[in-house]
This record gives sequence, structure tokens and C-alpha cells, in this order.
Amino acid sequence: MASKLTMPKLSDTMTLGVLLKWHKREGETVDAGEVVAEAESDKATMELEAFDAGTLLKIVVPDGGKVPVGGLLAIIGEKGEDIAALLADAGPGPETAAAPAGPAGAATPSGQNAEEPIAAAPVPDITPDDVIITTDSVRIKASPLARKMAAEKGIDLRRVQGSGTGGRIISRDLAAMPAARPAAASGPAAPPMAAQPSGEAARPDSEQPLNTMRTAIATRMTQSKTTVPHFYLTMEIDMERMVALRTELNAAQEEVKISYNDLIVKAAALALVKHPRVNGSFGGDRFLLHSQVDIGLAVALEDGLITPVVRNAAAKSVGRIAAEARVLIDKAKARKLTPEEYTGSTFTISNLGMFDIEEFSAIINPPEAAILAVGAIIAKPVVKEGAIAIGQRMKVTLSCDHRIVDGATGALFLKEFKTILENPALLLL
Repeated sequence: MASKLTMPKLSDTMTLGVLLKWHKREGETVDAGEVVAEAESDKATMELEAFDAGTLLKIVVPDGGKVPVGGLLAIIGEKGEDIAALLADAGPGPETAAAPAGPAGAATPSGQNAEEPIAAAPVPDITPDDVIITTDSVRIKASPLARKMAAEKGIDLRRVQGSGTGGRIISRDLAAMPAARPAAASGPAAPPMAAQPSGEAARPDSEQPLNTMRTAIATRMTQSKTTVPHFYLTMEIDMERMVALRTELNAAQEEVKISYNDLIVKAAALALVKHPRVNGSFGGDRFLLHSQVDIGLAVALEDGLITPVVRNAAAKSVGRIAAEARVLIDKAKARKLTPEEYTGSTFTISNLGMFDIEEFSAIINPPEAAILAVGAIIAKPVVKEGAIAIGQRMKVTLSCDHRIVDGATGALFLKEFKTILENPALLLL
């Protein structure tokens, strides 16, 4: 009997997946458990296995197709088997990924009409402000350049038929239209623009559609900032002893080098054990206090970020945390993490110190109660025993969900975290 191969739910936030590549073709035989395709979720790339042996009778989604979770990808069965009923249940066809366009390979939505600039230094024609609201509340899609031209010519955009994607009005739609009224004067005339150098073509703007990862980030971060009452606590920490300890630890062994982030993870885990509410999560009419500290590490990727999780960090040595973190980070950058490796964190650390960021505030990853933003270790003048000296200082900012964590609770956690980092022998106990 024929069976369906469907898009699995590869993460807790996944609603849509992309079928990246088929390893089998229609008509080929597949074994149960054999990898037949690769799919991309909002977090990682995963191999898809066939649950049943048989023949790949029909590929419903081509390479690059977008499919909702549970959507039909292919049908596996016996040769000659009638699959009409299964195909009828598949619903509408999948979306196909946008094709590259332009000499630089920038992605452009399918069907988008490229727009030639009308000036030597064109106004950007694609921004988040494309949708405007007219005085009678009619929603009109128009690019900023088209809006500028309409204002100059006195053209009512409600009377213009757009030729862009989804009826969007672009500058080409207005170029041949006569002005309805003279453009209003707005101060002294601007100096003439320099002419485009001969032989050098102006490059048009391009659109790039959101991939599954960026879509998930946009959704979750908007949800967090609009529904979670954030407040922020910043503290400066003396890292002089910690810098010395890291140097000693790395000089004593060569296998796995310990980073500052590994030491910060361990210190945070120990502080969370003493202040479990910061390690909690919000659950609507209740909050959960987790018995284990599972710390997510924010890892930057080319098109977004992902948070692989160091499990039970409080019970592990700094060396083991360092070894596990290296493996997780390498897999994250290769988009090879499994769902078990990037879901279920109870607390997140985002470290931008390697980019020389001194201080920043991070957005909480729901349903977690807090996230710690870590800045760079800075050599700076400090007061020691009444005299000016050079110290090693690091700023951290704790973003807290006020529904779970109060100011005093967050402050006590940071004080414990500071004490551990300034007395690093506590990490080795």
C-alpha cells in the first residue's frame, strides 16, 4: 500500500520547510530508513528518511519548494499502484523558492519586474515602507520611489494600476503619466547631480525574500518584544583574575582550548542554581522552575542565528563544556544540528565580545525568563586601593521577563555571577 512522505516538524517553531534536494528520482527503489532528501527548517538542515520500502512513485515538491509542516512531499509504494486518491488529498501545490537574479546573484521574488532607475543616484525603491494608507483608508502598495514621483507630479495613487508583484505600484507605472499639477517649491534648488560615468550602468535595487530561518526569527522576536515585559540590568565585572585563570588552563593542556564564553557559561550555570527563578519559564497561568540548567548559546550564521544547547551545564566541568560547545558550534555553522541539540534551553547567553561590542541588550527567547548579553573584556583605567591602574573589565546586561523575574531577583543573580567570575577558583570546585 502506498504511503506519504511528509514534511516533518523539525523544530518547535517550524511552520514551513524547504525541500532542498532530492537524493532519489521518481521510479527509483528506496529502502526503509534510507535518506531520500534534505530539508531546511527555520533552524537547520536535516536529512529525510523513508519510513517504508518501495518505489518513489511521485515527487510532489521539487528542489527548492516550500511546504508547510505535514505537507505532502512524495509518495512511496509499489510500481503501478494507483495513487490518485493520495494526490487528491495533497491540496494546493508547493511554493517554489525565489530564483537568483542580477549579476551579483541577489535573490528576487518570482515574477518581480526589475525596475530601471530614472536618475543617476536613484532613491531606494524597496523598503519596509511599501504599504501606505490613503486618506480614505484604502491600502495601497507603492514603492518609496513611486510615492516620491506621485507627489512631484500630483498623481493620485488610487488611480494607478500597479505592475509590480501583487499589484504594487513602481516608478515605471508613473514615468509616462503627465503631471496633474506643478510640483510644489521646497526651498532653494538642489545642485545638479553628477552624471553617471559613461560605460558604467547603474545597478537596480533587488529584493531578497525571507528564508525560513529569518521568518522564524522575525516572528519570535516580534512576539517577544510585544508580549514579554522586558527590563534590563547592567553590571560591570572585574575580569583580571579570570583572564589569568584562562591563560593558565590553556597553557596546561592542548586538546581543547577554553574560551571566555566557556567560563561564562559555567559561572552562569552555577549562579542559576542559586537563583532558580531566573532559570524558569513563563507558562500563561503559571511559571516553571526547571530542575536542570540547559544553556543556549547564540551562534551567528550567515542568514540568522541559532542557539545550540549545553545540557546540565552546572554539573559539568569547564573542560567538558568547552569540548561540547566546540562540537555544537561547528554543527550549528554547518546547519547540521538535530532538533534535540537546539531546543529546550532554560537560559540563553549571547556574547558579542569577539566583535568588540562593549555593551548591548538582548531580546528574550520565549518562554525563557531571561537572557544574558555579554560584552567585550576591555582594558581601561580603574581605581584600585585609591590609585589609578589598568584593569580588565567586562559589562553584562540581563534582560528579564518581569512576569517571572523582579528587579531584586535579577540583581541577586548578577551579583552571584559577578562573585564567581571575580573569584574564578569557584569554577573549579
